[in-house]
Amino acid sequence: MALVVELRGEKYMKKVLVVDDALFMRVSIKKTLIEHDFEVVGEAVNGFDAIEKYKELRPDIVTMDITMPELTGIDALKAIMEFDANAKIVMITALGQEEMVRQAIVLGAKSFIVKPFKEEQIVSTLNKFA
Repeated sequence: MALVVELRGEKYMKKVLVVDDALFMRVSIKKTLIEHDFEVVGEAVNGFDAIEKYKELRPDIVTMDITMPELTGIDALKAIMEFDANAKIVMITALGQEEMVRQAIVLGAKSFIVKPFKEEQIVSTLNKFA
């Protein structure tokens, strides 16, 4: 099930910002999303970059790694939610970060995905919220 919406007779693919400090994760997520008809409008490598790119690109949904250098995904989530209370952010986390996941949900994250994940997990989660 793809995120292609018919808007005034034109097809509109949901725009996604992918945020992760690990290049291989960004590439993996991006590849999965593109194969399932999402439009990846940008990538960010840390929380500061995520905030800047969110404001610039205004994506429909964001995938956000929790643990990143310089500014964490939690801090970036907080800043983005202050900027746009309707932002749709899905946190991506490693096992063992349950407390951070709880904190992210309280701060406004729509959901979370645990690494390593299967393609269908990320696609179905984003389809729920985008």
